[in-house]
Amino acid sequence: MSPERDETRPVFMIGVAAEMAGMHPQTLRMYERRGLVQPGRTKGRTRLYSEADLARLRRIQALGERGLNLAGIERVLALEQQLDTAMRRVRELEREMQVRMAEHERAIDASRRAMSTEIVHVRRTSGPPAVPIKTVIPAGLRPVPRVTDPRDPRRSS
Repeated sequence: MSPERDETRPVFMIGVAAEMAGMHPQTLRMYERRGLVQPGRTKGRTRLYSEADLARLRRIQALGERGLNLAGIERVLALEQQLDTAMRRVRELEREMQVRMAEHERAIDASRRAMSTEIVHVRRTSGPPAVPIKTVIPAGLRPVPRVTDPRDPRRSS
């Protein structure tokens, strides 16, 4: 059984990494100075590149081939990083929401089960209603009480 590869472990020296990425070693040094890639270092300060670094170098190369200058490449990489961070946060919030929804559904089910034992259905076959029925007039349409004034000409006697 082979151990899993750690794509972030720096293992390639600059010459090998440059060849694998199809670039000159000086280009890798420049990208490091610009902050586009951060290779690991040995105790003797030798640069070591990981598989993830090589993938990033290939991405930089592809963006350059599309006509972006280094400032544009820096901006694209920064935006991609922000997008990755935002997408991880969205997935985290979705998982949290699913957990909470499941908790609420369990609480609702428990409430329904508790209520179903408390509700008693009574069927009346005859007689007056259990609760007196009143005529309901919507708010704002209530009749104004009449004031009887003996001098009112509309008053009919």
